[in-house]
Amino acid sequence: MEISLKCLPGGRAPSCGNMMAQSDLDLKETALKEDLKFYFMNPCDKYRARHQIPWKLALQILKIVMVTSQLVFFGLSNQLVVSFKEENTVAFKHLFLKGYSGVDEDDYSCSIYTQQDAYDSIFYVIDQYRQLKNISLGTLGYEHDGSGLKICKQQYRRGGMLPSSDKPNIDVSTETDCIILKPQELASRNAEEKLNSSFFNLEFYRLIQVKISFKLKGVALQTIHARELPDCYAFQNTITFNNRAHSGKIKIYFNSDTDIQECKDWHILGSVLQKNSLYILIFDGFVILNCLASLILCSRSVVLALRLRQRFVDFFLEKYNRCVSYTDRMEFINGWYVLVIISDVMTITGSILKMEIKAKNLTSYDVCSILLGTSTLFVWVGVIRYLGYFQTYNVLILTMQASLPKVLRFCCCAGMIYLGYTFCGWIVLGPYHEKFEDLNTVAECLFSLVNGDDMFATFAQIQQKSMLVWTFSRLYLYSFIILFIYMILSLFIALITDAYDTIKKYQQSGFLATDLHEFLKDCGDVSYRKEQTSMPFICCCRRRQSDDNLILIN
Repeated sequence: MEISLKCLPGGRAPSCGNMMAQSDLDLKETALKEDLKFYFMNPCDKYRARHQIPWKLALQILKIVMVTSQLVFFGLSNQLVVSFKEENTVAFKHLFLKGYSGVDEDDYSCSIYTQQDAYDSIFYVIDQYRQLKNISLGTLGYEHDGSGLKICKQQYRRGGMLPSSDKPNIDVSTETDCIILKPQELASRNAEEKLNSSFFNLEFYRLIQVKISFKLKGVALQTIHARELPDCYAFQNTITFNNRAHSGKIKIYFNSDTDIQECKDWHILGSVLQKNSLYILIFDGFVILNCLASLILCSRSVVLALRLRQRFVDFFLEKYNRCVSYTDRMEFINGWYVLVIISDVMTITGSILKMEIKAKNLTSYDVCSILLGTSTLFVWVGVIRYLGYFQTYNVLILTMQASLPKVLRFCCCAGMIYLGYTFCGWIVLGPYHEKFEDLNTVAECLFSLVNGDDMFATFAQIQQKSMLVWTFSRLYLYSFIILFIYMILSLFIALITDAYDTIKKYQQSGFLATDLHEFLKDCGDVSYRKEQTSMPFICCCRRRQSDDNLILIN
């Protein structure tokens, strides 16, 4: 009421209105500066300023311990699964491949060179399958869905082949014939009739391949020693006799696809396994609750930061009549919170899958391991955020941020040269060097050379069947090593070193001030409470007040 009376005389009401508007704007500016300064504080300063307990920091520390422990438990269990698969694959090769030496020759298991060897190898698989239960050391059995040993031969249609007259006559269209031998039939007296049928009369000049497939079941009992319920496995095995090249050499490939299935009708004595599984499920439940709380708090912080950014943008437009720059806008997007949110989502999803796997309702070990492994990686990377509150440790983060754009542009240019060498090495050296047989192997070989690995072996393994190719290989390898190790790799390191030197210089002379930095310079210090803190272990990381306006953490 007093303000309105003072504004009436002299017709100075508009002037008074401007004063009130200016006063409101000043109050809004003061409140905004205090909120901005508080937003860019570290958890310790926030606690000292308003006694706001750093729940996110406490949850992250607890989550690191819980998620890492969960990953270790699951990793030990997953190792049993992987080792069981690999050991069974090796056992199958020794059981069903005649003359298998224990070491694969190349990308195939073994090879044969005569017709008699081909017949012996095929009938050897049939005979071993028939007496599997008597010779196998594992818990293997036949599939009970009526399937058996399926043998298929693919060949060209009938034609004439007269190599002596150099006039081959053959129909290139193919035909496939199959026969199924069930375990009951192989054990009966009529088995010899099927084995002596015309199906097994192979005409090798038009034979493309013979494929033998069969399905077996097994139980992994080693998990019981780890106090876990056993898993049931279904092995889909395929043996392929590849004669596509007709070079006089038939390559034998063995492939085993493993599927983990739910075991039915359990009859296991002892309650230790059940109690252990229950404890692990309860632990996984606590991990999910921890990550869910972290997800909610970090999502809330992101939403509040976006609202604060909008307040700053509106105020800047109202007072200074210009827009906030893109750099200042991005200061409010905390990438660490986004990383924590992604890791929380992946951990929750992976933990749910892990609980289902533990309860033997799902068998997605690979998907679960990818989710848990990646989330644990993000959790540990997120620890760098809290080290970044210290100026000394913050150099690493700032150097990575400053050098990343230049490094990406540099990698794009270097990648073009790298792809050129990859394609050139594959097409020229592929027939003469095992490390250049396909594009993926070539890329891996060249990447090893960049890091200085296996250089002598790469030079020495080139076959000297063609002097022209051998000479080209020397020029190719020497030029690649000189270009990438002595030039490109050195330039790559120089980019990062230059960014580091720039950051060190800025820390000594001061960083480039943006509108947001200038706006916060005039902000008065938020009064800290001087009471004795109840969390000395958290607030031991007190920073100097002079460092508050040095750089924004984001």
